[in-house]
Amino acid sequence: MATTIHPPATPGIDDRSRLKATSGNGGGRCLVPEGGTLRGVRDYAPPPSSTAIWVFVGAVCMTFAALTSALVVRKGGALDWQHFTLPSILYLNTVVLLASSVTIEIARRRVATFMTGGREAASHPARWLYITLILGLVFLAGQYVAWRQLYAQGLYLATFPSSSFFYVFTAAHALHLFGGLVGMARVIRKLKLHVLRRSTLDATVRYWHFMDVLWIYLLILLWAKL
Repeated sequence: MATTIHPPATPGIDDRSRLKATSGNGGGRCLVPEGGTLRGVRDYAPPPSSTAIWVFVGAVCMTFAALTSALVVRKGGALDWQHFTLPSILYLNTVVLLASSVTIEIARRRVATFMTGGREAASHPARWLYITLILGLVFLAGQYVAWRQLYAQGLYLATFPSSSFFYVFTAAHALHLFGGLVGMARVIRKLKLHVLRRSTLDATVRYWHFMDVLWIYLLILLWAKL
């Protein structure tokens, strides 16, 4: 008795339509989670400015960690290491930088209120950003005064290993702080043009607070080692 073998069933138009409608990857044309949308995936992605700032902060941390290691190793095996008193203006600079962290946090809240429509409650939203900018410039001016005080004592970049590390650490921090000032000026410009994004504002504020914490660390390090 003969047995009939039926060919494998091929999905019809209706079956393919159902597969396309229920496929988690959008019918093979895009990668979208099942039951989700591409817009929903984007909403969960961190803003580029936030990602970039954390990557840069990590790079800065690694740089200063390497410099710290070099200082410890150099001091441990040096016969020409000379201790000296840190310029007193550095402590005033610390107060100025701490004050700038307070003002930029006030600025963040004022600008955030302004961006959400509370224009009456947040009049002149850039005012505290300008104050922070001025305090940052005062800090840099104070660092220059500290360098001049060392010059007056005859301590230059190549005088002793200890003085070399002082100039390298403080100049590197000042350079990164200047980058924060440039970022703040960019935030003020975007705010005036009404194109500022909240993620850009938050990234700038986080970087500035990081510069504050980094300076406290450097001041303690220099005070203990130099």
